[in-house]
Amino acid sequence: RGGFQSILTQAKAGSGRNTSGSTNTSRQSLEKNAGDAAKQKSFYSVKFKGTEGLVPAPHAGWPISFSFAVNRVNLVRAPDIANQNLPSENYTIGAMPNFVAPEVKKFMTWDYVVFAALFLVSASIGVFFAVKERKKKTSKEFLVGGKQMACGPIAFSLTSSFMSAVTVLGTPSEVYRYGASFVLFFLSYTLVIIFTAELFLPVFYRSGITSTYEYLELRFNKIVRLAATLIYILQTILYTGIVVYAPSLALNQVTGFDLWGSVAATGIVCTFYCTLGGLKAVVWTDAFQMIVMVAGFMTVLIRGTSLNGGWTKVWEDAHEGSRLNIFDFDVDPLRRHTFWTIVIGGTFTWLGLYGVNQSTIQRCISCKSEKHAKLALYLNLLGLWTVLVCAVFCGLVMYSHYRSCDPWTAAFISAPDQVQMCITIIRSCFGLRYSTNSVQCSMSFQHSGTKLMPYFVMDIFSSMPGVPGLFVACAFSGTLSTVAASINALATVTFEDLIKKGFPNLSEKMSTWISKGLCVLYGVLCTSMAAAASLLGGVVQASLSIHGMCGGPMLGLFTLGIVFPCANWKGALGGLLAGISLAFWAGTGSFIYPAPPTKSIPLQLSTLNCTLANSTEALVTPAPMVAPERPLLADTWYSLSYLYFSAIGCMGCVITGLLISFITGPSKGEDIPPVLIKPVCNLFCFWSKRLKIFLWCGVQHNSLEMDFEKKIPKVAANKTRTDYTTNNTNKENNHQI
Repeated sequence: RGGFQSILTQAKAGSGRNTSGSTNTSRQSLEKNAGDAAKQKSFYSVKFKGTEGLVPAPHAGWPISFSFAVNRVNLVRAPDIANQNLPSENYTIGAMPNFVAPEVKKFMTWDYVVFAALFLVSASIGVFFAVKERKKKTSKEFLVGGKQMACGPIAFSLTSSFMSAVTVLGTPSEVYRYGASFVLFFLSYTLVIIFTAELFLPVFYRSGITSTYEYLELRFNKIVRLAATLIYILQTILYTGIVVYAPSLALNQVTGFDLWGSVAATGIVCTFYCTLGGLKAVVWTDAFQMIVMVAGFMTVLIRGTSLNGGWTKVWEDAHEGSRLNIFDFDVDPLRRHTFWTIVIGGTFTWLGLYGVNQSTIQRCISCKSEKHAKLALYLNLLGLWTVLVCAVFCGLVMYSHYRSCDPWTAAFISAPDQVQMCITIIRSCFGLRYSTNSVQCSMSFQHSGTKLMPYFVMDIFSSMPGVPGLFVACAFSGTLSTVAASINALATVTFEDLIKKGFPNLSEKMSTWISKGLCVLYGVLCTSMAAAASLLGGVVQASLSIHGMCGGPMLGLFTLGIVFPCANWKGALGGLLAGISLAFWAGTGSFIYPAPPTKSIPLQLSTLNCTLANSTEALVTPAPMVAPERPLLADTWYSLSYLYFSAIGCMGCVITGLLISFITGPSKGEDIPPVLIKPVCNLFCFWSKRLKIFLWCGVQHNSLEMDFEKKIPKVAANKTRTDYTTNNTNKENNHQI
């Protein structure tokens, strides 16, 4: 039993029976012990080194796990694991009440009609642009819309692309369980858009590039460009597949909507309109889907508030439930969400997605001018605020509705796939050391929070056929826009960075057909990845984190190139590898050794008004095992808030890159085209021209005329540009000077 003792005793008057140590847990004994406990109304307490945690009374809200001073014990509902063949000596028995779940209707005919309309309209937009643009055969028209897009649809497209179904379903559940501090992301979004519009976008737009990774070859060399391109392709395919699978699974288990039907429909429709209409079809479809997303949120808000006594009552309930404690200025970086982790960590995380991400920059450089591109970003900020506020208020309305009968605690919402994931981890990785990964199971139960929002919608709209279909269309609008943006960006990056480099003399017609073929290829790959996600088990959570862990080092790489003229290609490559290593080290460590539960404690949830059934359900807890040893870094480095992973990767890349650059010999500023560098020092040294010139590191920012074909490295001379692109680039650049 190692360093601690665990004793199970009856908490109230009972039969005098003492269940101590390990108990055989066949299905019959589970039911018998649960039945005895129910008859005697007796429950159990658990003791760890003298720190006792008593299981609450039936109406106080039953937790999935408790936190103790030394470790965490997970309580897993017996029916979920009774048939899983777990070693009987590893479990002891408790009991919990069984509640009567209210009847929640599944999808009806009108819901399917509304949902199908979303896919039909999306596909129709692709057909429209395929017919309209049939005479424009160039790859530029297909991939970047001929650089003639207006700011309005681009703004809608940006918002829709980065507010995926995970956001639509997950943010309200986050607010429901942890409070409205999530609204502080509006500060992160603001900083992200300012940095993107004023620091990164001008450099990308004036460079006349199509792929963001094209910049890395102009600034460094081919090796850096290739490394960044391959990392982007791999992480985007992986992430996109899971973005399709996760919401489809949640909606399937709550609404009864067919899982593989929704996955296949998403992949087919996105591939269809991306291939036919190119970027223009993607942008206008995203704009339509953004409207659907907001309409779905507003429908839920109006109906939810009317059922719960209006906004005043919802606000009072949220205040009484401590959901409005937004500002927590604790500087502890281990805390999951505080003011500082959200504002600082959130800014780095989202800047990796907005500032240097191909999907964002591709849309911005498709605008008719740099001014339109900046305006699109700032209008997009309004869209981000709108979706964020809607999602947060949906969470508060949901809490007001379920404040006295939490469906998650009462087991109205199950998570069989996550329980199976825990069991797979226990068997395959940790053998009998169940307690080693007990927190992983707790985390997987938290993932069932994505089912809470669909459950709420099906509950409040049970008497209104068609409206649940509108919300599911809202959720899948986020999925469609994210997948379409990823497919289009992947096709662009692959064509510009790989195929065009190997075959520079392709005709425009052949280039267009290859671009369309790449859209089909990546549509199939992303859909296949969604199918594979169902088999990944515990890797799913790690896969979702990979997007954030890669975003930080990429941000650091582009920051090295744009802000620091002294950085050379060796520093860039070394910094990228160091940043990825640091981010994955912290991220993987946090997955294996999760932070102490005290760093992310959910707020109180109650089952006070839930209808109690006549029977009691068995609770299974792991029997006392040898306490797993946690390394020294487990409660420090590995316990950092997930929002800091991107910051770690970015700072690691920049610092390492600068050190290597100075050791190997910094780049000469005279050899770097000024268009590739953003002189941020001008903001801080406006009072001294001499100091400004010194900090330019030799880059000729004061030159009034620039010959692009001579100034940009030789690769630019081989780059095929249309006349309007070159003229527009020179015009914008001269205007800036």
